Amino acid sequence: MKDILVVKIGGSCAASPDLVRWVAAIEQARLPIVVVPGGGPFANAVRRYQPRMGFGDEAAHEMAILAMEQFGCALVGLGGRMVKAADEAAIMAALERGDIPVWMPRQLVLSAPEIPKNWSVTSDSLAAWLAGRLPGARLCLFKQIDLPENATIDALAGAQIVDECFTELLDPATDVYVAGPADLSLAGVRLAEGEIPGHPVMRRRVLVAANAG
Repeated sequence: MKDILVVKIGGSCAASPDLVRWVAAIEQARLPIVVVPGGGPFANAVRRYQPRMGFGDEAAHEMAILAMEQFGCALVGLGGRMVKAADEAAIMAALERGDIPVWMPRQLVLSAPEIPKNWSVTSDSLAAWLAGRLPGARLCLFKQIDLPENATIDALAGAQIVDECFTELLDPATDVYVAGPADLSLAGVRLAEGEIPGHPVMRRRVLVAANAG
């Protein structure tokens, strides 16, 4: 299986009228596509009740992973081609059938010692981690903000648009793209043509020295 695209749908999309349009765009994809759900309002509930109830970060981490699965269930309910998939084998089997796997991350993430069990990890870095485990996969983050075309991964991390573990869990071979609201109108067309919506994000800004000679 080649040209796999891992798409992370931000939890902020859950409360947006654009959500159904993003889902419709994904459903038009011709290239093999894997969906990673954000935590959205379900993860926000964990954040809100952690200080009230007093449970620790490890419990909050597992609850936030379950929040991703809740949003994933909603996406499967909204889509026609989307199916749940818990691990790489299930993901690849769904792709072979022509389905769109929606990753249910609990099984893989909680058994991975390299993933911190606290709020430093969000669905962005988990999507990056998953992309690194799939052969030749690229990653596209669907965000509710539009970014400048010259944005870098370091800049996204510095502005907290991605979490602090994103650069650590991102495989060096994984190409990263970001799509925002301005890309939504053509997202379905681009995916249907085998292209990636949005624009690529550089690892770091490249400085070109002027030619003095």
